[in-house]
Amino acid sequence: MANKQDRRCAAWLSTPNFATAEIVANLGYGAVVLDIEHGSFDLSDLERFIPFLRRLDLEVLAKVLGPERGPIQQALDFGATAVVVPHIQGVEHASVVCAFGKFPPLGDRSFAGGRTTGYGDFDDEWVARQDNETRIYPMIEGTGALEQLGQILALPMVDGVFVGPSDLSLRRERGAYTRSEGDFADLKLIAAAAKVAGKRWVLPAWATEEKRFALENGADQIVLTMDHDATMTGFKAAFEATNALSIN
Repeated sequence: MANKQDRRCAAWLSTPNFATAEIVANLGYGAVVLDIEHGSFDLSDLERFIPFLRRLDLEVLAKVLGPERGPIQQALDFGATAVVVPHIQGVEHASVVCAFGKFPPLGDRSFAGGRTTGYGDFDDEWVARQDNETRIYPMIEGTGALEQLGQILALPMVDGVFVGPSDLSLRRERGAYTRSEGDFADLKLIAAAAKVAGKRWVLPAWATEEKRFALENGADQIVLTMDHDATMTGFKAAFEATNALSIN
């Protein structure tokens, strides 16, 4: 029997592994982030995997290949709940790119029939529902986007932001992400700006202090772990437990 799923808790998936998805859903996770940008997904994978995830009652946050029309529209056409858009440079860039995720007059998404319309016709109510229910999250992972965060959040086609802590630390010239005072200062700015704008923010939070911060500062969703890390942790625990039993 599956645990009740909590949409606040997400798992990061880098591969289209169906068993991993089922395990995540059965444990009670309510969402997944698909790392299409750095993972091993192709279009045929996404066309099969995203509907499977939705059937598991998982929200699907698709971190697409780049800030371009094609990847954004494809993710939505396959049925993603939200699109996470990397490499946003600032508010002008965000206003153009994020518009690809919303239909006119709000944005500039192109209509495609098929799965999203139930393979039938569509009407104005369907368009409004798509714009309301599918979310567009520009990533905050660079100085330009951070400096113009309030303006980005004010854009009508932006539903919230997704934080990229590692890239943000590198691009803010702090070096590798270490959960330093400066790292958390940036996270505080993001959380505060989202609260003022009345919009969502999402944080990949691998460590306990990040999870606590996200919970205390109103993150809409928290990405708790990566599939690779979870696999390594399990294999490592079994290996070390067996070595501890060995008789020298």
